Amino acid sequence: MPEEPGAYATSNGIQLWYRDEGDQSGEPLLLIMGLSSQLIAWPQAFVDGLGGRGFRVIRFDNRDCGLSEKIEGGTYDLLEAGRNAKAAAYQLTDMADDAAGLLDHLGIEQAHIVGASMGGMIAQSVAIRHAAKVRSLCSIMSTTGAPFIGLPTLQAAIAVSVPTPPEREKAIAHIANVMRIIGSRTHEAEEQEFRLQLARESYSRMFYPQGGQRQLAAILAAPNRTADLSHVKVPTLAVHGAEDSLINISGGRATHNAVPDSTFLELATMGHDLPEAVQAEVIAAIDANARKSE
Repeated sequence: MPEEPGAYATSNGIQLWYRDEGDQSGEPLLLIMGLSSQLIAWPQAFVDGLGGRGFRVIRFDNRDCGLSEKIEGGTYDLLEAGRNAKAAAYQLTDMADDAAGLLDHLGIEQAHIVGASMGGMIAQSVAIRHAAKVRSLCSIMSTTGAPFIGLPTLQAAIAVSVPTPPEREKAIAHIANVMRIIGSRTHEAEEQEFRLQLARESYSRMFYPQGGQRQLAAILAAPNRTADLSHVKVPTLAVHGAEDSLINISGGRATHNAVPDSTFLELATMGHDLPEAVQAEVIAAIDANARKSE
């Protein structure tokens, strides 16, 4: 077992590393993180804030990331994945089944599902494929998969596509710089140390860039979820920052427009991140949305 809080779960035929925090008597809330991002990318203060609202907060490393199982030998073709889903080693729907399987492992029949970025895409897929398991849905800085929606700026697209150097110090500097480019501009100064520390911890905990490439292929291979999202019946919240340069805010608006009776929270000073300055508002919105399911 790794020397950190958590445990392994067998889910969908693979091993997922997860942490189970917050109020153990509260309603379960599953956090799903994004591309190449480990469970530690959820700020601890954010997790604790949800726990303080009475939720049992579960977060995990997606397949091919962090301490969860790596899909060794899986092939991917980024150029082909957008045209032929079979070019991807696996699909976002497989990752949604991973998340649902984790709930089964924990004996949880229903949970509030919260996903960020690629995690939002996975969360949407959980609500589509495993509707009975979902009490409420929150999609943060994500999109529906519709063409020409939620597109990145050129600078952001280049930043995330440049390979991460393998050397520790160069890798840490690179990861922190990517977070700077795609993250909040308004809160850049106060978030600088957090970004640098997260880059250090991420590298030390697990440096595995090839997994991120397979995850990216799954994103590119994913179909447009707009029509399926129109059938989602649970309380749904879409959160997006106006300063998001990786997934344009049109992605959040499209998610809101796709799900009937959903709520949209636009945050003027949030980028593709969860800066400390906006966390309390996001937590309150997630709580308010979850309470609609009561």
